Amino acid sequence: MINIRNVSKVFDGISAVENISMDIKRGEIFGLVGTNGSGKSTLLRMIAGVLKPDKGEVLYEGKPVYENTEVKSNICFLADTGYMPGSATPDDMAKTYKIFYPDFDKERFTDYLGKIGLDGKRKIRTFSKGMKKQVSVILGICTNTKVLLCDETFDGLDPVMRQTVKSIFATEMLDRDFTPVIASHNLRELEDICDNIGFLHKGKVIYSSSLEQLRLGIQKVQCVLNDTGKEQQLMGRLKVIKSKKNGSMLTIVARGERQEILSIVNEYRPAFAETMPLSLEEIFIDEMEVSGYDFKDIFS
Repeated sequence: MINIRNVSKVFDGISAVENISMDIKRGEIFGLVGTNGSGKSTLLRMIAGVLKPDKGEVLYEGKPVYENTEVKSNICFLADTGYMPGSATPDDMAKTYKIFYPDFDKERFTDYLGKIGLDGKRKIRTFSKGMKKQVSVILGICTNTKVLLCDETFDGLDPVMRQTVKSIFATEMLDRDFTPVIASHNLRELEDICDNIGFLHKGKVIYSSSLEQLRLGIQKVQCVLNDTGKEQQLMGRLKVIKSKKNGSMLTIVARGERQEILSIVNEYRPAFAETMPLSLEEIFIDEMEVSGYDFKDIFS
């Protein structure tokens, strides 16, 4: 659906995005994750056709996005700091969106406002940051575009509203041709909703994969062998990303399937052995370290 091919963008001699390539499939929720300044917003703007890549190209259904009105009509971009006049009301914003997006569904917009308890006639300047974000997301959904690009969608939303937005995304995907792309620095917000993930750091793609493959391909195992020689032999047989020894307990993060790794560990007759689930944040940090980055405790 969306193909990003060797895309680069430089601002004032600073490389914001460097030679990025990835694909976003129709009907999936794609998570674009990374640190602040990793290039997420710049990449989203190029996908939306707001910015022109210095090198490479962004294609939608095989057609270039930039300066292509027909293609861009299928894409709505919600910036992290999207502008909404303080004197305007949500209903006013809906009228404005209707001008740019002829398929904007005002009835559904009003329905969503009612469900989350927002007054369509109230001045936006009286809204909290989270309430403004709610209005922005609902406006984007009701454009009825096939692609919705969301920059830090969940920032400022309380836990209940974050789950509500996720549920709205899921409902939209069941009812129509809809592909959300969500950029965030907070991996915890994405790991229970995204189908595929792209990891960015300093303008480069570190890893791009389905979340399922990512989790199946990296395992964390704890074991007690009581023999330093066996520990070294074990790690020599595994594709170790990192290891840590705490007393008699050896913790290993390695590539491979769970049963395969446990089978190898059990050959050394451990006094104790178990695998443990890795969070998306842990996987990202591990991948960063493999790539040579000294990167810890960044995400909130």
